[in-house]
This record gives sequence, C-alpha cells and structure tokens, in this order.
Amino acid sequence: MSNAFAVESATDPGSATARPNIVLIVADDLGYSELGCYGQAKIRTPRLDQLASEGIKLTNFYSGNAVCAPSRCCLMTGKHPGHAHVRDNGDPKIDPAIREKLELEYPGQYPLPVEEITIAEHLKSVGYRTGAFGKWGLGHFGTTGDPNDQGFDLFYGFNCQRHAHNHYPKFLWRNRVKEVQPGNDRTLHGETYSQDQFVNEACDFIRRSVAEDKTQPFFAYLPFAVPHLSIQVPEDEVDEYEGVIEEAEYEHRGYLKHPRPRAGYAAMVTRMDEGVGQVVDLIDSLGLGENTLILFTSDNGPTYNR
Repeated sequence: MSNAFAVESATDPGSATARPNIVLIVADDLGYSELGCYGQAKIRTPRLDQLASEGIKLTNFYSGNAVCAPSRCCLMTGKHPGHAHVRDNGDPKIDPAIREKLELEYPGQYPLPVEEITIAEHLKSVGYRTGAFGKWGLGHFGTTGDPNDQGFDLFYGFNCQRHAHNHYPKFLWRNRVKEVQPGNDRTLHGETYSQDQFVNEACDFIRRSVAEDKTQPFFAYLPFAVPHLSIQVPEDEVDEYEGVIEEAEYEHRGYLKHPRPRAGYAAMVTRMDEGVGQVVDLIDSLGLGENTLILFTSDNGPTYNR
C-alpha cells in the first residue's frame, strides 16, 4: 500500500519518472500456506508462484484486521485499525427511499465517510483511471461509501458482502446498474461464474485504458470474492483434484453444502490463480510489463485452521 501512496512524489509535473500502472489483487480469506510459493504441495498456483519468484515475496506482515470490511477499510485508507472508521462487518440501516430507488436487495456494510481518502481517490487526483472489480463491502450505492464516490470511475461486482456469499449470483453491479448474470439462480451451480467475470471486466478496463490513452496510468483494484465460502467453482476444475486431496465431510453452516469440499476449495484457489495469469499475460501482451506494479495479497487470513 505504501507503494501506491508514494506515486505522487514521483509523478509531479515535469518529472522524468513515468507513472506506473498499478494492479492490486486481493483474495478473500486466503491463507498464505495455500499457495505453492509458501510451501503448499497439493493446490496448484503456478502463476502466483511465478510472480513470487520473479518479484518480491513478503514474509513478515500484518493483516489490516481480522474480518472482511474493516480489513478492506484499512487497505483502502492506509489507516491503522485503531484509527480506521469501519470496525466490523455490521449492516447499517439504509434510507428506505434510496433502497427502493436503487432496488437494493442486500444491506451493504458500514459506509466510508466522505472525509476518508482512499487509494483510488488519491491516485485519481494525480491523473489515474480507476476501476474496481470484485467485492467492495465499504458502503452501498447511495451512501457515502458508494465506490463511485470513493475514487472509482468504474465498479463492477458485489457491493455487499452478503451478496458475495454465492459465486453464481443472479446479478452483479456495474456502478449503480444491475446486470443479470445468465444461467444463475443463486444455487450451487450456474452458468456465469462471478470470479471469471471480475477477471474479464478488469482485462476489458485495462484494454480500454490503453486504447484511449496509453500515456494515462491506470489503477485496477481486484478484490476477489474467492476462496471465501460458499465453495463453488466450475465442476471441471473440481474434477482435476479428484483423488489428489483427501476428502472430508462438509462442516460449515450458513453456506451451500458442497459434496467435495476440499477438492472444491482447492479448485477455487487454482481458478483464481488462472485469473491472475490472465491479467499478467494481458499486461505483458500490451507492452506494459516494465511499467506496471502488480500486488497480490489476502484480506485477513484463511477460512480453515489447518
């Protein structure tokens, strides 16, 4: 995060230093030992392992907080959890008129206040295009935490964390507009996998940014919703782990039950790794590799204590 906030000093008008593009990818409830580069032997993560081997691997650090919303607040604002505005995953009351006007089906979390300055706001103020693709969780549309009012030109994904508890949603948000996801009915399986959508939309954002003005840098924030429960991923990915990982009974409450939970979880991580590879490959194909900072992290640690 300090790298992002240091951009301004290196990009004052007249500076010879080119402003780097920034891609910030955040997994949801991923433990560090679930990646090959940190010792994982069964779950395949070749693209993230490659990033680690060719870049810098961090091994001594703290999460911003222990759960989703406050951790993301710390990340977006750079504040210590003792100073950050969002302290838990609570759902505030939204003005009924706003809720009806925008057809908000999920409550959203405590909104960032107007006076908070996010990474996106800072980067936008020094000329960056900004886009977020994934799970927001810092205020619904129509509140002060609206991502479009917190520095993002484009938001695509789950605004509310509760909406993100199913990876085959009936709709996703494009700014304040709902987009129906074909073939999905919020059950265990569907036709349009939200994780893939986030990667595709982020890639489209990068392509458009380059096509419109290659000299203008971009900030692409990808707060993925995987591998947070529910365990859901296309079945062909799960089949790849059949017999590779010793299976167990599904043990979590409040989420859809998966018949092969360990294979399914591993498959979610691998699918995410493939998406990271898509983004990296696009950046390289556009000739942006030497001037793009790619950061990968998790929001607050693993689901499983093993």
